[in-house]
Amino acid sequence: MPARFDGAVVDRVPFRTSDGTDLGLCRISREPGRPAVLLVHGHTVSSEIFTLPEIRNLVDVLLDAGYEPWLLDWRGSSRLPYNEGRVRYSYDDVSLYDLPEAAAYIRGQIGDRKLFVVAHCVGAMALSMSLAAGLIPGLAGVVAHGVFLTPKVTWTVRLRSHLGGELLRSRFTHVPVDIKKVGLRSRYTPIFGLASLGADCPDPTCQMLHNSAWATGASLFEHDKLDKRTHDRLSELFGSVPTWILPHMRRNELAHSVMRWNNRDRRYARLPENALESAHRIDTPVLLMSGSKNKIWQDSNRLCHDLLSRRQPQLDVRYTEIPGYGHMDAFIGRGAALDVFGRIIDFLDEH
Repeated sequence: MPARFDGAVVDRVPFRTSDGTDLGLCRISREPGRPAVLLVHGHTVSSEIFTLPEIRNLVDVLLDAGYEPWLLDWRGSSRLPYNEGRVRYSYDDVSLYDLPEAAAYIRGQIGDRKLFVVAHCVGAMALSMSLAAGLIPGLAGVVAHGVFLTPKVTWTVRLRSHLGGELLRSRFTHVPVDIKKVGLRSRYTPIFGLASLGADCPDPTCQMLHNSAWATGASLFEHDKLDKRTHDRLSELFGSVPTWILPHMRRNELAHSVMRWNNRDRRYARLPENALESAHRIDTPVLLMSGSKNKIWQDSNRLCHDLLSRRQPQLDVRYTEIPGYGHMDAFIGRGAALDVFGRIIDFLDEH
């Protein structure tokens, strides 16, 4: 955690979910009584996307705007061992345990102060299931970036994800992004070779993320939006993607909805089978955001806005598109504080 938040106290909280999984939770407070904001990262990254020291990051902006950020590293975080470990999980676990229990813990600490959530990518998808299950009621507002209830990709990404995903799953438990950790002559070399085809950047990690998105043909950011210092440490910010999670991701994308994976285990009965069909339980204002050049989730959040607006006209749901941005660069881009974070603060301030 960068020690750069002037006058703020950084408090790391030991946090274990009721299913016995150790997660990361951190509170950054400057003065008492501020509204709290739970920050939820996407899969294979970590809460560090909100604290990058080389740019004016989201935590900086939230502190200056009068909020108290709480950073959660859920079980898909690159800071935790679960993506490469033997203990497997599904996104149901994130929706049932990680997010509701983190929110409950924070509420126990802040009392009757307002609690907001800002969630990115798969973190936002898991949050949508938690909300549709009624597990996190009464939030002051939610900002969901990239995707929320209605995941959607292009047909080419879908085809490559389905066919390539099964091939990867038959051979690997996870796919790394840093070739230095596995070696040039490792069994992962063909994947890195495929990612390099047609790439403009010579960095293998950038090729894997920007040119290939783990062999799906998607792209996680607009290259020119990144500070060089951020680009040079992409291998520190991104971790391995577990291949055994891919079938759940495919089920969600094929349905254009967040679906429950564990249908035979009674522990997960609290989650609806189809989150979109239970979206009437969402009781909080929602701001859906996406970059205009999102090359992984496309117009998923615009679709979500249109559906929710028709089905639930009483719900305060909005959609805003960020010109020129892709996916990850909305949080790690060098100009995100000017182009993106102000929209988040405006929404939080209104509520």
